[in-house]
Amino acid sequence: MSFRSISLAAATAVALAGLSGAASAQVEVNWWHAMGGKLGERVNEIAEGFNASQSDYKVNPVYKGNYTETMTGAIAAFRAGEQPHIVQVFEVGTASMMAAEGAIFPVYQLMQEHGVDWDPSIYLPAVVGYYADPDGNMLSMPFNSSTPVMYYNKDIFKKAGLDPEMPPKTWNELAEASRKIISSGAAPCGFTTGWQSWVQLENFSALHNTPFATKANGFEGIDTEFRFNSDLHKRHIGNMKKWQDEGVFKYGGRRSDSAPLFYTGECAMYMNSSAAQAGVGANVEFPYGVAMLPYYDDVQGAPQNSIIGGATLWVLQGQEDEDYRGVAAFFKYLSRPEVQAKWHQDTGYLPITMPAYELSQTQGFYTKNPGTDVSIKQMTLNNPTENSRGLRLGNFVQIRDIINEELEQVWTGNKPADAALDDAAKRGNELLRQFQSDNS
Repeated sequence: MSFRSISLAAATAVALAGLSGAASAQVEVNWWHAMGGKLGERVNEIAEGFNASQSDYKVNPVYKGNYTETMTGAIAAFRAGEQPHIVQVFEVGTASMMAAEGAIFPVYQLMQEHGVDWDPSIYLPAVVGYYADPDGNMLSMPFNSSTPVMYYNKDIFKKAGLDPEMPPKTWNELAEASRKIISSGAAPCGFTTGWQSWVQLENFSALHNTPFATKANGFEGIDTEFRFNSDLHKRHIGNMKKWQDEGVFKYGGRRSDSAPLFYTGECAMYMNSSAAQAGVGANVEFPYGVAMLPYYDDVQGAPQNSIIGGATLWVLQGQEDEDYRGVAAFFKYLSRPEVQAKWHQDTGYLPITMPAYELSQTQGFYTKNPGTDVSIKQMTLNNPTENSRGLRLGNFVQIRDIINEELEQVWTGNKPADAALDDAAKRGNELLRQFQSDNS
């Protein structure tokens, strides 16, 4: 064979190899998320599981910071034409994402257009309702949904002479239990809270079946106004200030910054997300219980039900059709009972599908891990009302910052509860009007 023949053969072989490689190349799907630490490890495991289950697509999970940073980063990337395929957005960003119609690819359309056998009815009604349009079509893929619960230190309860299997149910019972804990020397603080707006105002409103805002908390229109400065809300925040002065309550920060107060045994009780259970379990050396949030038993209809937090996965426009086939395949995988049940059991987030909940029951998870079903029971106490379905409010990421600022004015003694809530509602309404103007 001549040198020329060898060269042609070699060139042909290289070309064929290149064509073969191109034909078998995986389509890559980029997923931006806000799950750090242990939760980030679980996210990576889900992506690895999907990638190992087939050979056509590869999901690349990328941590982009906290919820706010992830959402704002995705918006900036979209404007620059560098958006990911999937972005995780927390629940308070729902109205903003819905308003960005040209930027999002609704999940129900994605699944329909790519012929994926997908049944939205398997998801918990409270989850579907939160992320659906007025016609009931799901706009984003449910992923990590949670609801706040109360963790309590059983050792401290015992030392104070309290029954460790009977946590307080009402706010009056909680205050009395806290006073016994403090007076006995079992702990210097009764309770602390994470995410104060979400737990002490948003879920407080739902549990007491009282509006957080007009227009069914924004579900029936963007021309809404806040109502979290009602007499009931002012009574509660005023009580929390009095309890703070007694040592019953201690403020520890806006997000989950208060967790160490519970981990170290300084505070006997801790209100935060059901998904905080993974952190609690990893950081405490004492036996702890999980209970429903307290309520005022003189409020008619209480307790109603709590509302969800957490986040869903939104699909962004501007990608190739083959990419979206990969996204649809990944979402189908994500909906499998075994995938959802493991995520729920590993993290404390809700089992967002009924098959995942039933699988967890069959596996004996709730029997082996008492308290892990409290979040489900609390969220499904009663059929949701327009006051307890959830929130859909524009600019709510910024509005939560305003609420935090005003509540901190109460905790520092610079403002009474009444004035702080009135000011928070007034300032928040200004941002609602801005959102209404921008989207009318």
